[in-house]
Parts: sequence; structure tokens; C-alpha cells
Amino acid sequence: MAELLNIEVCYALRDKQEIVKLKIPAGSTLQQAVEASGLLAKYPEIDLKKNKFGIFAKLSKVDTALRDRDRVEIYRPLIADPKEVRKQRAAEGKVMKKGAGEGDAEA
Repeated sequence: MAELLNIEVCYALRDKQEIVKLKIPAGSTLQQAVEASGLLAKYPEIDLKKNKFGIFAKLSKVDTALRDRDRVEIYRPLIADPKEVRKQRAAEGKVMKKGAGEGDAEA
């Protein structure tokens, strides 16, 4: 009998998390685990070519061989670029400080 790996495939949505537990043959890849999970059919927005994937929060390629008890994670695209949000927040903070300083001088 071929050795089987116990794998979890996780996909976090905005309001819930899908976790699918699988037993797949040893030597299987990340892509094979995602395909076997059924999440591709359930969530058509998942694209093996566009989405990023990881194993225990470490980015991994779809051809990565899995080990027993790995957790495959399917990442959604970011809604906003964190660098841009930081820049906007910093710009707003500078404007507010100037405005507060000017207002204090008038009072």
C-alpha cells in the first residue's frame, strides 16, 4: 500500500475560512492538493496561475512537493497596496500637524 500524506488546504474568505483535510499519495505537489481539495470548483476566483500559495505561511510554488501534515494556504489578492496606504496615512498626518499648529497660533 502506498504511503498517504495528511494535508490541510485552507482558503480564507472575508467572513469565513474553508479548511479541507485530505489524504493524498506521498510525492504529491501543492497543485495536486489544491485540485484534490475541491476548492477550485467551489471558488472559481481561485486561479492556479494568478493566486499565491504557501505552506505554513511561507510562499511556495505550485510544484513544491508536500510532506505529511503540511497546511497548504491559498492567498487572496490584496485589496489595497500596504505601501500606498502607509504613504497616504503619513501624508494625512503631516497635513493634520500643520493644520493643528496653525490653529494653535491663531488662538
